[in-house]
Amino acid sequence: MNSGMINKIAKAKRYAEEPERIQFTRFEATFQGENDVHTTTFDNGEWQCTCRFFEDWGDCCHTMAMQRVLGVTIPAAYRHGIPAGIGTSPLVH
Repeated sequence: MNSGMINKIAKAKRYAEEPERIQFTRFEATFQGENDVHTTTFDNGEWQCTCRFFEDWGDCCHTMAMQRVLGVTIPAAYRHGIPAGIGTSPLVH
């Protein structure tokens, strides 16, 4: 492997350990719920989900779960489903 690729791999590892560098602005995810498959989206600060609860309440377990998974990679103002301190450090596998 050449030194350029080795440097890029090291840089990627460093970035992965600093998730606050990443900010999602838009995405769509399929969420396998207990009763159905739902589509959850985030677009410039707006959460959407195809589940009935979200339709009635404007928030749901699917969007809150996504906020926990994504942690600091979404702006703090849009992490309303995360208690303080959760999602502020890198994921440990």
